[in-house]
Order: sequence, then C-alpha cells, then structure tokens
Amino acid sequence: MSIRDRLPPPGASSGQLLDAFLAYVNDAGLQLYPAQEEAILELFDDKNVILNTPTGSGKSLVALALHFLAMAKGERSFYTCPIKALASEKFFALSSDFGPEHVGLMTGDASVNRDGEIICCTAEVLANMALADGPQADAAHVVMDEFHYYADKERGVAWQVPLLAMSNTRFLLMSATLGETERFEKALTQLNGRPTVTVRSTDRPVPLDFTYKDTPLHETIADLVKAGKYPVYLVNFTQRSAAEEAQNLLSVDFSTKEEKKEIALALTGARFDSPYGKEIQRFVRHGIGVHHAGLLPKYRLMVEKLAQRGMLKVISGTDTLGVGVNIPIRTVVFTKLCKYDGEKTAILSARDFHQISGRAGRKGFDNAGSVIAQAPEHVIENIRLESKAGNDPAKKRKIVKRKAPEWGYVHWDKATFERLITAPPEPLISRFRVSHAMLLALLAREEDGGCMGVAHLIKRSHERDVDKRKHGRVAMQMVTSLVDAKIVAFEHDDEGKRRVRVDADLQAEFSLHQALSLYLVETVALLDRESETYVLDLMSLVEAVVENPEVILQRQLDRIKTEKMAEMKSQGVEYDERIAELEKLDYPKPNKDFIYDTFNAFARKHPWVTTENIRPKSIAREMFETFASFPDYIKDYGLERVEGVLLRYLSDVYKTLVQSVPVSAKTDDVFDAEVFLGALVRQVDSSVLDEWERMKNPEALLRPKEATKDLVPEGSRDITHNEREFTVLVRNLLYRFVKAIAAKRFDDASQVIEGGTTWSGSSLADMFKPFFDEHSALRSDVGARAPTLLAIERGDFSWEFTQTLLDSDETNEWFVRGAVDLEASRLEGRPMIRLKEISH
Repeated sequence: MSIRDRLPPPGASSGQLLDAFLAYVNDAGLQLYPAQEEAILELFDDKNVILNTPTGSGKSLVALALHFLAMAKGERSFYTCPIKALASEKFFALSSDFGPEHVGLMTGDASVNRDGEIICCTAEVLANMALADGPQADAAHVVMDEFHYYADKERGVAWQVPLLAMSNTRFLLMSATLGETERFEKALTQLNGRPTVTVRSTDRPVPLDFTYKDTPLHETIADLVKAGKYPVYLVNFTQRSAAEEAQNLLSVDFSTKEEKKEIALALTGARFDSPYGKEIQRFVRHGIGVHHAGLLPKYRLMVEKLAQRGMLKVISGTDTLGVGVNIPIRTVVFTKLCKYDGEKTAILSARDFHQISGRAGRKGFDNAGSVIAQAPEHVIENIRLESKAGNDPAKKRKIVKRKAPEWGYVHWDKATFERLITAPPEPLISRFRVSHAMLLALLAREEDGGCMGVAHLIKRSHERDVDKRKHGRVAMQMVTSLVDAKIVAFEHDDEGKRRVRVDADLQAEFSLHQALSLYLVETVALLDRESETYVLDLMSLVEAVVENPEVILQRQLDRIKTEKMAEMKSQGVEYDERIAELEKLDYPKPNKDFIYDTFNAFARKHPWVTTENIRPKSIAREMFETFASFPDYIKDYGLERVEGVLLRYLSDVYKTLVQSVPVSAKTDDVFDAEVFLGALVRQVDSSVLDEWERMKNPEALLRPKEATKDLVPEGSRDITHNEREFTVLVRNLLYRFVKAIAAKRFDDASQVIEGGTTWSGSSLADMFKPFFDEHSALRSDVGARAPTLLAIERGDFSWEFTQTLLDSDETNEWFVRGAVDLEASRLEGRPMIRLKEISH
C-alpha cells in the first residue's frame, strides 16, 4: 500500500493523521529514531521545525511526513534544495510515493506538472516565488533541505528570502551542519506566528571511525581497498590534484580482470568523444572515477552511475562533492586539512570537514564509515627517510629533510584532525543582498509590493541595522536606474493609486540576473546596428558582464606571451627587455576602450555599481568568429582537464544573450549567434536537456528507476531533431572545411569530412588543384560563411548541399557538393558529411 493510500478521509484530526502516517511507517518496516519521532510530532503540532541531525539519519522521512500532512489537509507543499540534480531525484522519489500526477518539478530551466500538490524545486525558484507573491504564495508548507547553503556567498540570499516574505507558510529547515539556531527560531516565529523548535541529534545510524595516516597516499588507498573499505572517496582541493591523483593510482591494480571486464561491458556504446574523454575512459576502465566541476556533466553522471553499481573502488574528486551527488561512499580520505579559498590558505572549517566526512558510511551496507586524514606530504616523506636510516647515526645525519611548501599550505597534524572531529559547525552568516531581479519581482507585485515591499523585505532581513541602511540606499539607487532605463515606470491608476509598470515590450524570458545586466541593456543601445561587426560587438558586451573563467583566460594569455617571446627572440631583443614587454600583455579584450568608457560613465550615473566591475574578454566571440568547434578550442588551448569550465561559460553567455539582451536589439545575425551557441552547448553535452525531455514524457515519470539503468554517458542523443540548430552545425563544419582548404591544410580538411581513406589530404589537394590553377586564392573571411552561400535540400535520410566557394577574382563559379548522413550524424553526435565533388 502506497503512502497516498494511507490518507484518511477529509476532516480528519491531527491525531488521526499522525496515526495514519505512523501506520505507513510501521507497514514499511521502518523504525523511527528518537529525533525523527520528535520532529514528526512537532510538525503535526503545527510548529516550524529546524532539524539538525547527521547525514543518513532519516531527515527525508521527516520531510515525507510534512508532505503527507499537507496533502491530507488539501494544502500545497514544497521541497527545495540547492541543485537541480537533487530536486530531480526527490521529484522521482515523491512521484513514486504519491503518484506522478500529484507531484511537480520546477528548476528554473524546465518544469513538469507545475500545478502539482507537491512541488520539488531549487532554492532560487522558491525565492523568486516568494518575491513575486509574498504572503499570497501558494505554498502552505516548505521543506528547505541542506539549509547550511544559507551561508553560501553567492546563493545564500535565495535561502533567506522565503524566510522574509512567505508569512503564511510553515517551514521545515534541515541540515547536518547548522551550528546555533536560536536566531532562526526567533525569525520564523516572527514571520508566521507559529512556535519554532530545533530538534538535534548527533547519533548516526552508521557510526564513523577516524584515523590519521602518515603512510604514502597510494599505500593508504591500497590498504583500504584490501581491507574492503571501499568505495573510497579521495578528497582533493583542486581539480588538477583530483586528476593527478587518479593518474598516479593507475599504477596500482584495485580491480580484478573480471571486474574490469564488467566495467567494459557496462560501457558498451559509451561515447568518450571530447578531448579529455580518452583519459576518463582509461580511469573508469581501471576501476577509478574522477569527479569534479571541471568535467563535462555527462562524465560526472557516468561516474556516479558506475559507483552506484559498485564498479568503482576509488573516486578521486574535490571537496565540492555535495548534495545531489549520488555516489555511495564507505571511506572518505582527506589528502589535506587546509584549503585555499581564493584569498588565503587556511585550515578547513568545521562545517566543511563535517559535511564531507558525513558522506562516509552507507546505511544498509556498512556497519561503520571511515574517515582518514593524511599527514602532510613532506612529513610523510621525512618519516620514510628516517625509517630507511634506521638507528645508524651517520645515515641520520645525512638526511636532508623535505621542507613544507612555501605556498598554499598551512600546517596541520593529528591534533588539528582531532579538533575538527569534535568542533561544532560555525554559525551561519547572512548573505542578503539587493539585486535588480529582486527589485523587478517586488516592484511588480500587486499586493504588499512596490517600493514599500522592497523596504519591508530589507527591514526583515537578517542583517545588522547598519547593513540594512546600506541595502536600503543601494535599493533606492537601483530603482532609479531601472526607471531611467525605462524598464519600470511609476504611474497612477483610475483610483489615483500609484502603480509600478514593467516594460511590456521585453521578451517573456527577460531577466536581470547578472549583476551588470542593466549596464548591458543600456549600452547595447549605443552600438551601431548597421555595422558589419554589430553582432560581434554585442557578444563582447555580453561576455563583459559574465564571470571570468580564469583558467581559460590564463591559457589565452600564455599563448600570446609564447608567440610574443618567439617574435622578440627572432628580432634579437635582450632577455630583460623581453620579460618587461611580456608583463605588459593581457588576454584578448575586443572593444575594451568602448567597454571601459561606457562602464565608467554608467558607474558615475549609478552609485550602486561600486562593488561591481566590468570584465571584457573574448572566448565565445572568438569561437563564433572562427567557427571553432568545442574540441578544437579545447585542444588549441590545452583545456582538456577543464572542459566543463568552458561548457559552463558558454552556457552562461548563451543564457545572458537570450535573456538579458532586449529583443528589440536583436538582428538576424544576433539570432544566428544564439542558435550557434545553443547548438554548440547541446552538441557537447546535452545530458541535462536529455533529462528534462525524459521528465516531460509522462510515460517516463512512471518508470524513473528503469530510466537510470543506462550507463552510457548522456550526450547529444539526436542532434538532428532541431532542424535550425543542426543546420548551424552543418554550416559551421563546412566553413571549417573551406577555411582549411583556403589555407591549403588539406590533411586538416580531410578530418572534417566523413570518409577517412576516401578523402585523404593528398586526394583533396588533387581535387582542388583545378580551382587553385584558375584562382590564386580561396576566400575564408567573414563573408565566406554567409548563410546564403550554402544551399541545402533536406530529405528524410540525408541532406544534399551545395556550398559556393568565394574566389579571389570574385567570379564565385565553383561549388562543393555533398550530403549529410542523418542516421550517421545521430549515431556519432556530430554532422557526418560525405563530399561528392567540386565543380563549376
């Protein structure tokens, strides 16, 4: 019997509802822990509850009780969490519990059954609802999971806003690492008038044991695997370290031949088709996973699925392994106990230590979880040297001890480890801030909105009084900016009441989520729409308001310095002068003078900009200008280990271009740029889009478990289904082909088209010889990639194309003809072009 079948008739008392839920728990063979029982009783007594219990202690069952109670009363409940993956996971679980027709999902990018009685969503979605609807929000009960994200520097405000605006909502806040909670109890009771209680427990269903190790890391891992204490999660503090440790572990066989065969069988049909794919394949076939934000999402998902099947003994990842990452772990190994946070290196916070340690130990599988901390590397090496010297005084005197690293290191030892084990989490810090998106939502709200709504929200925020006054001044300045930009206007209705009107001509998906989106809106209007470079100049503005992907910009700068150094060497420039010249170089910043000048003028007019800065750069623009493919760009700049960084950046640029550039500023070329970026992102890794499509399929909702069985990395399953995007991909590929031919790089051109041995570099050279006999050059400038030069006849199984070649004499009588095999393109995840002939 499902939990929904346990719902009593309408009008049942709280006691009857509680009895019904406890009966479900009993029939399911579950036994409540004391903290679970206490929290459930308080929820059924109509109180706000703050649940602070360890990972794996059954917080989900307490949340289930609240959803059950809400549905029984005919009220709507929300489950919110930090990331889309966890929201999706809960969506499927609750669909199984209550029936898919009663459960919805809202992640900001996709929604399923958004009118459901139970809604799973990310924190930002709930915050937007709180801002737009306030007390009228249709959410009688809200579960906020992983509430420690309240202190996240970038996203913490989304966790605070519902606690300020949803005064008719009852809350269940849950986390394993909360710290003191008295101020949240007070704030919640002031918000909705209900009593608030904190339920705490330190009891873990799977207890942890803690060990400090001074053996080399590979020996520590080998001993753990030999003792059966796997899966082991190796905690690194940089993506580079995670990859390097995985590489180091390849020298040790953790998996048997039979186990490796099982992995190989599970990966049948998997596409490791990005530049770093071959490395990932080597790791996983060896029984080692790599997991960090620099990887493409499809590889991270694949590692998670293999780990869930018990096929990976070791996963080398970063300390950001967090919620929604479904990797079963028995042992957590800290490679360090210090971390560089972008400003300084410091010992891990107690919260970070407990959050990561808490992932050890699998309920139902392990009697205990293990947490290991490695001694510093130089300490381990010195112990080894002393051991080799034995008791020989002469040998001991000859020992040259390794010194501690001079950078990125703060000393730790066993005492540090023991202190972290017992230290309570630090208090959560308020991260409230005012943004344009927040103001737009509040100003547009009819009830309790407008400027008074903004003032009330700031007054209720969890900030100090002095900071509230600062937020108030900033809000006034930002509202003035919105009015000046004609995005909002104040007017009076027929009754003389003052109303706020938001510009109705903006696109439906218009947003100002980037901190400098308003600068973008104002400055786009200053560009020359008639200029041949209008689309490129607009892209530069978009890139200037998006966060810098530092690792990519550094590689661009490295290349510029390398080329400049070679040039100066050939000119005989002295070494010191060469170094001085290199210091003056920077990564590409197209239109930087225009961008800096307009930003400075914008900042003078808008005082709230003081905390922001403009960031001109050229990554998406460079790829668009050159029609570079994702793999080519990765290889050109040596970005294999951070493919995910480039993908995420391109996705951010794409979303900003779509959502923050007013539709009135978009020409056909700009829409082409949107399609180019969207197609580029989807072709590389559409794993999340594939998941959304699956969730939108009603049949898939009924079988969520079966849908997770496929271990093939989710990629571009069918890149041909969107005709416009696929056309762009074909056009891009043909332009790259023409560009290679124009440079007479015939071997490179042969790699672009299908056929391998059919069209080698030499055969292409022979094929194009008549053209170059007649014309001195083949043009490959911007004009050579015009859409009008490509004619396509679309069929069900293939597309026939004719590509006009621009010659140096401007006769343009030569053509390349061929076909695009649609089925092969679907299988390979890229356009598969067959070249037929060149003619005139």
